[in-house]
Amino acid sequence: MLKSYKIFYLLLFALLCCRKPYNPPAVKNNNNYLVVEGVINTGTDSTSFKLSRTINLSAGIAANPETGAMVTVESNANTSYPLTETKPGYYTSAGLNLDMTKQYRLQITTTDNQQYLSDFVAVKPTPPIDSVGYIVQSNGIQLYVNTHDPNNNTHYYRWDYTETWNFHAQYETAFITNGKTLQLRTPAQQIFTCFANDTASTITLGSTAKLSKDIVLQQPITQVVSTSEKIETKYSILVRQYALTNDAYSWWTFLKKNTEQLGSIFDAQPSTVRGNIHCTTNPSEPVIGYISVTNVQQKRIFITNAQLPQAWMPVYPYQCQLDSALFCRGAACAQNDVALFILPLNPSEFALSPIITNGAFLGYVAADAQCTDCTIRGTTVQPPFWQ
Repeated sequence: MLKSYKIFYLLLFALLCCRKPYNPPAVKNNNNYLVVEGVINTGTDSTSFKLSRTINLSAGIAANPETGAMVTVESNANTSYPLTETKPGYYTSAGLNLDMTKQYRLQITTTDNQQYLSDFVAVKPTPPIDSVGYIVQSNGIQLYVNTHDPNNNTHYYRWDYTETWNFHAQYETAFITNGKTLQLRTPAQQIFTCFANDTASTITLGSTAKLSKDIVLQQPITQVVSTSEKIETKYSILVRQYALTNDAYSWWTFLKKNTEQLGSIFDAQPSTVRGNIHCTTNPSEPVIGYISVTNVQQKRIFITNAQLPQAWMPVYPYQCQLDSALFCRGAACAQNDVALFILPLNPSEFALSPIITNGAFLGYVAADAQCTDCTIRGTTVQPPFWQ
């Protein structure tokens, strides 16, 4: 038996020693492909495209915007509509109000004079969203969308969304520092109540091609768990709906499989996803993106905490506890907590209330900035659509 254990440990040691790091070629290659995200909006809303470059897994950066490009929407009647870069990598135009009988494409010229063109695409009208709703489940809410096309012409749909919510810091601070003293906060200086937002991180598709009627009923959009701060006070979601052609639906389906459904031996294998936009100066260069032409439909709903089960309680994302920040701490008052942690212009702690014992002002009850300053994760500016 002892000999068997020795053999086992020798084999285990050999296996551990023989491990070598493996860096796939895809991680090392200097691939820098253009990624084009957006649709040509034929309606009164703005048309916006995000241009970026692919990033190697080992690059150590999260975003690589394509800046300084010339971006234009063109029609097959030789009409052009330029887009303006509003922030790095984002190119936008006001509502184009395009002729629905024409075809359109996107033209991009980058700062290194590389040119990209999409195929001309006919307008695919998007029917209105009938409603956006939610279902209360045991562990949160499931949001969904309803829509239909009375003309039975759409059949292929894509949705994305933007969430906005009102949330609070764990503790409310009544004081603000000017670097030398503490003063009472004015309403404009409050940092207890904030707004935050997020966008869709997954691809949501739907098809009625195999149905007798073009009706989408309770298509799942996203979920919010019962412990989320998103539904602590008030939550809003703006759902956008896009009609797709058959080819566009196939492209988005392949993209979804390649980005969201990989990782196990039972999943689909990665494959090349070719869109309808091409590099004309270097035809062999892959370009990631598919340009659709449609009128984007959208609908917003609000959900208040009072509409949800009262037993649901949000979980604050940080471990918070109250602290005592004293003017005099230790032998011979070796440390002044207030001067060290609260008075600097970028305090690590915020004062909540004074500590007064037997008439003596000893310091403040305080808490870490992440537990008192909601602007670390949001903004105090109320969105214009909020109600």
